[in-house]
Amino acid sequence: METITEKKSGPVETLHFEDSGIIKLLCGEHDQNLKKIGKKLGVKVRIKGNDITMEGRQSDIYQAKTLLQELYFVAESGYRLTPIDVIHALKMLGQNSDIGIKDVFLDTIVMTPRKNAITPKSFTQKAYVDAIRNYDIVFGIGPAGTGKTYLAMAMAITAFMKKQVDRIILTRPAVEAGEKLGFLPGDLFEKVNPYLRPLYDALHDIMDFDRASELLHQGIIEVAPIAFMRGRTLNGSFVILDEAQNTTAEQMKMFLTRIGFNSRAVITGDITQIDLPSGAVSGLVQAHRILEKIPGIKCVFFSEKDIVRHPLVEAIIKAYDAASQKKAGK
Repeated sequence: METITEKKSGPVETLHFEDSGIIKLLCGEHDQNLKKIGKKLGVKVRIKGNDITMEGRQSDIYQAKTLLQELYFVAESGYRLTPIDVIHALKMLGQNSDIGIKDVFLDTIVMTPRKNAITPKSFTQKAYVDAIRNYDIVFGIGPAGTGKTYLAMAMAITAFMKKQVDRIILTRPAVEAGEKLGFLPGDLFEKVNPYLRPLYDALHDIMDFDRASELLHQGIIEVAPIAFMRGRTLNGSFVILDEAQNTTAEQMKMFLTRIGFNSRAVITGDITQIDLPSGAVSGLVQAHRILEKIPGIKCVFFSEKDIVRHPLVEAIIKAYDAASQKKAGK
């Protein structure tokens, strides 16, 4: 229910919500969520009982009203709304989309052992998740922190739990930033393991540690450098190739031709962070250019707007991009 009045300072609208518990969650601790919304949209937002009043320009009030109504619906549906979610929702508010914010937050992929729902946090993430559901090969390209690998991992675990695939294979290039494995201490496993650590971290965050360890021990979940894919045919598998910008053209072709029946592949990478030797062609860049128009293959591009890490990460990426453009312009 909403009420509209007119003041000399501008229009005022009031939204009435029924559930005081959900209103408390919506407003946040010390009304921090309302303050964020008001500051971002240039609207004075006040709470009194079950009523939220908004004062400002009509267009800004409309945005605030739309956001509050959608977030209330999300919380009412059982979603654990957090202050970070409000920040993500504000980002989405200014973007054109055929779907609403509630359609993004309520698309639960899997529940973690801590009973947290893993869901998309942006329109691009939602498109990425839908692409993985509907295409056999998906490329996720964009900056760090946009959830490319994490969401792919969540989708892989969901597919395995639903018995849609028989195993999960996680792979990435083992050599980065010019480092050579021969100079690292230990046997082959010890040499490549540090490069694969981010994949283990994501796996253990999404799946119960003991269960993940058991599946790793049984070989049902496999984490290996991309060189180990040569000569194999991967049937009934969900395969994730991470940091694909650091594959050579030969490695990428080898990987893509390993895909067998009833298998899916997600290839992720950031083409602005290529660590291959100067002059070498990135397999990710070449594959995207050659394969993007093939039916059954989908490319999803992320930007700094999709970053779901600390808010400063977005600012850092923007600053580096600006510095690169300035340097290129000289």
